[in-house]
Amino acid sequence: MTAGSGAVPDAGLRRAPRLAPGARVAVVAPSGPVPEDLLQAGLDILRGWGLEVTVAPHVLAGHREFGYLAGSDADRAADLQNAWCDPAVDAVFCARGGYGAQRMVDLVDWAAVRAAGPKVFLGYSDITALHEAFAVRAGVATLHGPMVAVRDFIKTPATQEHLRATLFEPESVLTHEAGRALIPGRARGVVLGGCLSLLSSDLGTPHARPSAGGGLLCIEDVDEEDYRLDRCLTQLLRSGWLEGVRGVLLGSWVDCGPYRDVRAVLRDRLSDLGVPVAEEFGFGHADAPRTLPFGLPATLTTDANRSTLRYEVPALR
Repeated sequence: MTAGSGAVPDAGLRRAPRLAPGARVAVVAPSGPVPEDLLQAGLDILRGWGLEVTVAPHVLAGHREFGYLAGSDADRAADLQNAWCDPAVDAVFCARGGYGAQRMVDLVDWAAVRAAGPKVFLGYSDITALHEAFAVRAGVATLHGPMVAVRDFIKTPATQEHLRATLFEPESVLTHEAGRALIPGRARGVVLGGCLSLLSSDLGTPHARPSAGGGLLCIEDVDEEDYRLDRCLTQLLRSGWLEGVRGVLLGSWVDCGPYRDVRAVLRDRLSDLGVPVAEEFGFGHADAPRTLPFGLPATLTTDANRSTLRYEVPALR
């Protein structure tokens, strides 16, 4: 099965410059509260790479009423916008996910963000809402990868090295191999996606793509039962958001129930798309998640033995 050829949408998204020792990274918390011990451990790793790290003012803050938020919506939005618009900052990394990005994304001045130019933006999980916003409102390619104050990053050398290579030597990680075919085939498109439940709840907002058409869609999730995954996928199908998608990559499904049950739902909901689907591709809430650039063109090839995603350009220029 071969899906799509020719020009791909979103291929004009701007890439940020690669990092080098001495580059300045700002850490922000757009979503949930951040454990200080994990934050410090993550910062130590970044500093060990020769990066200069600054922490936004409200990263360790809490919301006075809702304990699941790292400070007020306005403060979290201001931290993100101020970091991005600071000409001395080369990259903005998220401390963790949780919940809250959708509450603050509307408070960001996206015209100012676009005018500030492309920078490295890194995160996953709840940060899916911001990946969509940076693509749609700022025209910037982003990195779906491990966050600073998350154990999977702090405790996993392979995850650290893959991110480091993506940031400093992006041409060395053009090809990603993992998993196998749920549905075999080959397709070319722009890599996009994130957390399935976030993509579903983002539908119809001004910060989300109108569809995944022309894309290689990456989806994963955590702590969602099989029927809830079914509901999210069904919503994407019923809304027409998946029309024209060229391929699908499936990441981790931690605490979503037995994988055989999850796999059955994924096959049922995705098989009628008529596109290749790669499973167990090792991104998201996995034990050793890899970093995947979003917003850039790539080719997916998947069969019974292996799946390969090869980017046409490095993540960073």
